[in-house]
Order: sequence, then structure tokens, then C-alpha cells
Amino acid sequence: MNLPQGKKIYFASDNHLGAPDRAKSLPREQLFVSWLEAIKKDAHSLFLVGDLFDFWFEYKKVVPKGFVRVLGKLAELSDSGIQIHYFVGNHDLWMDGYFESELNIPVYHSPQVFEFNGKQFFIGHGDGLGPGDKGFKRMKKVFAHPVSKWFFRWLHPDLGVRLAQHLSVKNKLISGVEDVTFLGAENEWLAQYAKRKLAEKHFDYFIFGHRHLPIDIALTGTSRYVNLGDWISHYTYAVFDGKDLTLQSFEAGHNPIIHH
Repeated sequence: MNLPQGKKIYFASDNHLGAPDRAKSLPREQLFVSWLEAIKKDAHSLFLVGDLFDFWFEYKKVVPKGFVRVLGKLAELSDSGIQIHYFVGNHDLWMDGYFESELNIPVYHSPQVFEFNGKQFFIGHGDGLGPGDKGFKRMKKVFAHPVSKWFFRWLHPDLGVRLAQHLSVKNKLISGVEDVTFLGAENEWLAQYAKRKLAEKHFDYFIFGHRHLPIDIALTGTSRYVNLGDWISHYTYAVFDGKDLTLQSFEAGHNPIIHH
């Protein structure tokens, strides 16, 4: 795909709307909606790279209560012709057709490859990739298994959603949240994963979320690993203008981006 003149591609992740509770996440939701309104003028595509919600589960006729501001804005952007792509994270992995049918937004459950203006993009949330974290990887397989979803679906939504929200916020193992500390370019496990993928095929950009840190690491002279940060502490996003990808912050004067 080649971008039309003046159009851009935007990437964001890890809003965790609903955490630690609705009242405290509301200002973050309002800020994110303001960002969506700001990018509407020149956005060709928008990639939401996981954990927009701190918990999400789709029953056959029910979705979690709330989030109407961000869902309405996404519907507006999608209806206007902006292409939106959604990657599930470890907090919202139980998506099952609602975004596709209601918002016309494709949902991906694994990393995907895209090409824009001749540049190769490898995009995914990032959870469960790279070395280590075996406990979380085993737990993710349990939660993603169709049998687990089937049993959970039989819980009344009032009970199931309340239980899942509690576990998502309180239980580090289930949520898969790492300590938000930069480990150094050589020790960042998603950078290590990207380097292994480069041995198989060239990619210009590896774009992940999950780490909650805005990171930009040069893997080679022509390949970069970019982590999108989050919309809890950093309010960061990436933008591709057809030639280059940059990490930016939506908060004026706030520049938390780690470059290596």
C-alpha cells in the first residue's frame, strides 16, 4: 500500500481503560478521544496495538459496560473511511466479532506484517514473545483456550466481569504486567525477539506495545524496534508519514521517549 499525499499512519497501545476503576480511567479516555479527533484530519490508518481495555469479554449478546466515548469516536473514524486495525493484548484477548461487525475494524490475535510505501512493518502487542516469562506464557495459553472461554461465558456477566476486572488489576501473573523499567537495549526481550526475526527476513520497523515504555532502538542500520509506551503515564504514539516513523507524545513538553 502507498500512502496518499499528506496522509499518515498512527499507532497507539495500552490505554487499559477501566483500570484501576472507571472514574479514574475516564480522564485518560477523554484525552485519548481528543487525540483521535486531532489525528482525524490526516490519518489514513490507525493501528491500536492491544490493551485498549483493561478487561474485555464478548458474550454472544453482551459486551462490557462503558467506554462509549472511545467506541463512538472509533465508529466515527471508521465510518469516515479511516482504516482501523486492532491487535488484541493480554487484557482484551477475548474479542470475538463485535469490533468487526459493529465498527468494521478487523481484529488480529497474532502479529501481522504490513507494507507501506515499500517499508516492511512487523506489528503485534508483544505479550508472550521473546525469551523468558514462561509462567505468563503458560497462563496465557490457559486463558486463550476455547474451553476456558466456554466456561467463563456461563458466568453471569455481572459476576464474570467483576471477577475478571479484579484479577486484571490485582494479579500480576494473570495480567502479565512487567515492572516498567528499561532493561537496556541488549536486554529488552522484545528487541531480542525482533533480532531473531531479522535473521529470517528484513523488516524496517518492529512495532509493539505491552512494555508500557516508549522505546526506539536501532537494531541495524535499517531496522528499528519501537515500543509505543502507554496512555497511563506517557501518552505516547507513533506516526509514519510515508518516509519515516517517529515516536511522539500528546502531552506538550512531555518527552519520555527512550532512544538507543
